[in-house]
Amino acid sequence: MNTIEITYDGNLRTSAQHLDSGEVIYTDAPKDNHGLGESFSPTDLVCSSLASCMLTIMAIAVEKHGVNIKGTRAKVKKIMKSNPRMIAQIDVVLEFPQDYETKIKTILERAALNCPVHKSLSNEIKKNLEFLYP
Repeated sequence: MNTIEITYDGNLRTSAQHLDSGEVIYTDAPKDNHGLGESFSPTDLVCSSLASCMLTIMAIAVEKHGVNIKGTRAKVKKIMKSNPRMIAQIDVVLEFPQDYETKIKTILERAALNCPVHKSLSNEIKKNLEFLYP
């Protein structure tokens, strides 16, 4: 089990250290919520986590079929709402470096929808996914 230690650094910034690896990521409140917007906001990390999880789970799902999705990119757009302030919508566009046969596309798309982050996010958050193959 991974343990993360988060410190409030002041000025609406935090640092989160992954204790197993020592890696550190920082957050900053966004400009539209009293911050400087100089780093990822916590809600940016939620959206980034969704796309990163999808890419990872897709890679695992097709690896046994001899398919490598290295170079696949995800573009993520976050839409916030107020009252209460929360993520209203996450748009993820997955751009693959090559086309795949229908069977592999089906595996990729099902894997993305079944990643742990996607399953963990509230149904109140609209999640739009687009899969682009050349």
